[in-house]
Amino acid sequence: MKRETEGKLLKLEKWFREQPGSIVAFSGGIDSSLLLFLARKWQGRAAAIGVISDSESLKRKDLQLAESFCKQFDIILEVIQTKELEDDRYNKNPVDRCYFCKDHLYTDLGSISKKYPGFPVLNGTNADDYGDYRPGMKAATEYEVLSPLADCGITKEEIREIARNFELPNWNKPASPCLSSRIPYAHSITKKKLVEIEEAENLLNSFGFEDVRVRHYGDHGKIEVRREEVPRLLEMKSSVVEKIREIGFPEVVIDEEGLVSGKLNRSIGK
Repeated sequence: MKRETEGKLLKLEKWFREQPGSIVAFSGGIDSSLLLFLARKWQGRAAAIGVISDSESLKRKDLQLAESFCKQFDIILEVIQTKELEDDRYNKNPVDRCYFCKDHLYTDLGSISKKYPGFPVLNGTNADDYGDYRPGMKAATEYEVLSPLADCGITKEEIREIARNFELPNWNKPASPCLSSRIPYAHSITKKKLVEIEEAENLLNSFGFEDVRVRHYGDHGKIEVRREEVPRLLEMKSSVVEKIREIGFPEVVIDEEGLVSGKLNRSIGK
């Protein structure tokens, strides 16, 4: 590892060792995976608790990967059920939808906090996240959820560097934000749409496209793959589009700009 990264890691270790334990809001993504792994490493099994929300906006494969990760590293994992889809403040999909999602998550985490009194709740927010539109951070502040990766100045690139050093199986796993993030703001979120998005993205994965998004516009779906893979997708267009239509999308188009994380946030402020 780079010397600067090692220095930040030492700072993070000191932070963890000063805590009585931790409850990590775990998604299966690399940020919270590294945080949970290090909590387990430095605080011990009984003091490092992972909690994942079995939400309808979480991919089934991501839940399975999270469970496998905790089994591999002998980590206690608590699974809770959040019901944000039943909340109109969430399912009407306003621009601050993520706030209401995290509000549900951190509220429901209260039941876990009672089991482990004195353990702070942590999330995987990193130093780079402050440069994006993330209304969920407001909820974290209100619920006094801590972000040690960000506090120690650890960036996304450094997270992958550290995770690779510790040989975490998902160190290079593409980002996998919640399925609701594929639906444009003000378009309602339904279980049917979330299922269709997940099935369409799994289909693209089966064609060899690892990092994908299928945006759901109601009357059509829009496919995003990495920019360098767009030509290959266009060559396969007829077979891919036909299969995605069968899932339930009336029309399917390919976004030739390629994958841009958070692309739907461009509409904010217009």
